[in-house]
Amino acid sequence: MAASLICSETVSRVSSVLNRDVKQFGKKYMFDSDEETCWNSDQGSPQWVLLDFPQAVRVSELQVQFQGGFAGKTCRVEGCLKDGDSEKLTDFYPEDNNSLQSFPIRGAPPTHRLKIVFENSTDFFGRVVVYALDVLGERA
Repeated sequence: MAASLICSETVSRVSSVLNRDVKQFGKKYMFDSDEETCWNSDQGSPQWVLLDFPQAVRVSELQVQFQGGFAGKTCRVEGCLKDGDSEKLTDFYPEDNNSLQSFPIRGAPPTHRLKIVFENSTDFFGRVVVYALDVLGERA
């Protein structure tokens, strides 16, 4: 059964933070289960979130909650094993709303690193605002 793969040992990085204000808009707020906090990227495309898992995982689903008006439009998920070359696992196309959205990832190979790329945004300046992010699957 699929469960959250994000744990205390998962290392995350993001492409940017609005005005470099990590205290208010940092990456940690995507994972804190608080509906009042969020990661807010700076402007420009693409924006991305990189997750390094402590062990190989098989990803089966991505869940993401954007702020309406600041959602990714054309997005992709890439994965790779340690120090390997990234390969595209799937494309996904979120709706521009505030609801938690789920995107299945079928037949993904084992991966240590997952990169979620927001190639463009519904925001004119390319900003992305994520209130919640989760990756479901199982340990490989």
